[in-house]
Amino acid sequence: MEKSKELLKLARDMIKSHLYGEKIKVNDEIKKKYSKKQACFVTLTEKGKLRGCIGSLQACQELWKDIIDNSIHAAFDDARFDSLSKNELDKIKIEISILSIPLKLKYTDPDDLINKIDNKMGIVLKSGLYSATFLPQVWEELPNKIEFLENLSRKAGLSCDAWKQGCEIMFYRVESFKE
Repeated sequence: MEKSKELLKLARDMIKSHLYGEKIKVNDEIKKKYSKKQACFVTLTEKGKLRGCIGSLQACQELWKDIIDNSIHAAFDDARFDSLSKNELDKIKIEISILSIPLKLKYTDPDDLINKIDNKMGIVLKSGLYSATFLPQVWEELPNKIEFLENLSRKAGLSCDAWKQGCEIMFYRVESFKE
């Protein structure tokens, strides 16, 4: 089985087992193949609309564990949505994004920042205690760089022009696959 199929099956199986209160043992082959510490996001959609998205920016555990945790949290703990119901299980689509290590982006001013970012980057914006990220897939909905950064600023709980005021910007790449 190829990587994408194995990991998508793992995510779906864990969501289903959690929904039905069952315990599933992850086989040793999966544990061994995906034992490298990597960060991921799991995104759930229903009819093309966001239904849940949870992830981690830093690699703190083995990839297989991060996929399990983020799958369950995306389905049942994303504060923007009710917990996934049994009748929604077959309607959702799962997408997994495996992140590279985020790197600090050095820039001198807002114009320099605009010139240095591209639509293949996931972006993290930080200002004091506030932070937010958009996966590279968000560029499909927000292809304009200024609108992208304004929306990311708002997601962080800041004013839409906060990105112009010396925020720390980090970027990462993703390997993503979906059902």
